[in-house]
Amino acid sequence: MQDIINAIILGIIEGLTEFLPVSSTGHLILAGDLLGFDGDAAKTFKIVIQLGAVMAVLILYWKRYMVILKDLMTFNFKTKNKLNAIHMIIAMIPALVVYLLLNDFIKRVLFGPAPVLISLILGGILMIVAARVKRTITAEETDDITYKQAFGIGLFQCLALWPGFSRSGATISGGLLLGTSQKAAADFTFIISVPVMLGATVLDLYDSRDYITSDDLVLFLIGFIAAFVVAMIAVVTFLNLIKRLRLEWFAIYRFVLAAVFFIFVM
Repeated sequence: MQDIINAIILGIIEGLTEFLPVSSTGHLILAGDLLGFDGDAAKTFKIVIQLGAVMAVLILYWKRYMVILKDLMTFNFKTKNKLNAIHMIIAMIPALVVYLLLNDFIKRVLFGPAPVLISLILGGILMIVAARVKRTITAEETDDITYKQAFGIGLFQCLALWPGFSRSGATISGGLLLGTSQKAAADFTFIISVPVMLGATVLDLYDSRDYITSDDLVLFLIGFIAAFVVAMIAVVTFLNLIKRLRLEWFAIYRFVLAAVFFIFVM
C-alpha cells in the first residue's frame, strides 16, 4: 500500500512540476529521498511517469504538431516567420549530443540530493539574470523565433540534463537572453518538450529495461495515470502563469526549496 501511495504522490509531483521552471526531476529526486523510494526500480519509475506528462502536452498541442509533421513530410520549410520542424530539430540536437556523451556521468554523479540543491540555486540565479538583463525583443510570438534563436535555446537546454536545473527554466531563460519574449519562449519550450522528453524517456527506458518487472507494472501504471491527469490540468493552468509571472518568483521558490531541504533533511 505504501508503494501505491508513493506512486500517486510522485505522479502528482511530476504532473505539477514538469512544465514549471522548478525542475520536475529535482523534485522527484528530493521527494523520493524523503519517501525512501529509491533504487534502480524507483529510477525507472521516475522515467515512466514522465511519459504521462508528455502525453498530456501531445494531446493539448496536437494541432500544432500535425501542422509541423505535415510540413516535415512535404519538406515545406520555406514559409517565413513560421515555426517548423527545423526549429525543433536544431533545438534538440545540442542536448541529444551532450546526453549521448555524458549520460553515464550524469546518472552516476548528478542524480542525488546534493547536486540537485546546487542546480536549484544555479538555475534560479540564471533565471534572475535572464529576467533582468536589458535586451531587444525580436520574437514576440513563437512563429517569430529564428533558426539561430532555436539553436541557442537548444544550447541552454543542455543545462537541464543536470537534475534540478529545469528544462523549462533553462530554455525560457535562454530565450529571454536571445531576444524572445517570455510568452514566445514559454510556448516554444512546451512545443519542443514532447520530442525531447519522448526521446530521452525512450533511451532511459531502454537503458533501464533490466529493472522493469511485471511486479512493478501496477505501480508504473498508477504513477503514469496520476502524472497524465495532473499534467493535463497543470499545463492549461501554468502556461498562462509562466507567460505572465516574472521568472524571479520561480527563482525565489527554488531558493526556498533548496534551503528548507538543506536545513531539515541534509
